[in-house]
Amino acid sequence: MTPSSGCVCAGFAPERGIPAQAVNLIIRPMIRLIVGLGNPGPEYEDTRHNAGFWWVDEAAHRLKARLSPDKAYFGEVARVNAPLAGVDGPVWLLQPQTYMNLSGKSVGALARFFKIPPESVLVVHDELDLLPGQVKLKQGGGSAGHNGLKDITAQLGTPNYWRLRLGIGHPGERAEVAAYVLRKPPASERDLVQQAMDKSLQALDPMLLGDMEKAGRVVHAQPPRPKPPKPPEPPKPPKPPSDQGPGVNPDANPTAAA
Repeated sequence: MTPSSGCVCAGFAPERGIPAQAVNLIIRPMIRLIVGLGNPGPEYEDTRHNAGFWWVDEAAHRLKARLSPDKAYFGEVARVNAPLAGVDGPVWLLQPQTYMNLSGKSVGALARFFKIPPESVLVVHDELDLLPGQVKLKQGGGSAGHNGLKDITAQLGTPNYWRLRLGIGHPGERAEVAAYVLRKPPASERDLVQQAMDKSLQALDPMLLGDMEKAGRVVHAQPPRPKPPKPPEPPKPPKPPSDQGPGVNPDANPTAAA
């Protein structure tokens, strides 16, 4: 099994007897560049294709960072020098401003300058093949027709970077995809995407620490199944009829009148 396979192995490295935790640190560099994909400009700000921008905005808020334009890297950039205890070195947040199809121009420029390997890059993007509310974390793979991913792969020279896929659903017809991703989702769908973002942002710390196995468990965790309702209690049996006849007061004194 190779480092590019996307699997995290348990146990020991048999050839050296090294614990798997140490192997993971060797073959899985910590995430050093987090890229959110989208299109620049207010007309695209709330469209489905900008889900990656939404996620990086939330991450910047959590890390107390501010994105600002940087012409050298063709995007909005933030440098976080001390993002987390135990993380040595800066982490970069990036929103390419090149429009989606040329996202790799921005990602490649920053990654090359700071010598960030593809295995330390996380790209957050909208995903047609997942329903709103769903989110998946993976390393490597194809672009599935996503032009932003296609250009990043070309610029990095490998598909072996990490992807966080935020589901936006599919319009049902391939011919409608371009218009669909550039439209604003209804409020109900946007709420579902926000829920997926909130859930996956809980994996930010383990990703920065290089524990992608734990990050995957957080991202892919399923909500607990609701407990089945209790069966209704059986009806209580009716009270047995009284032995005394109607109209008789059991407390009355039969000798008290006359």
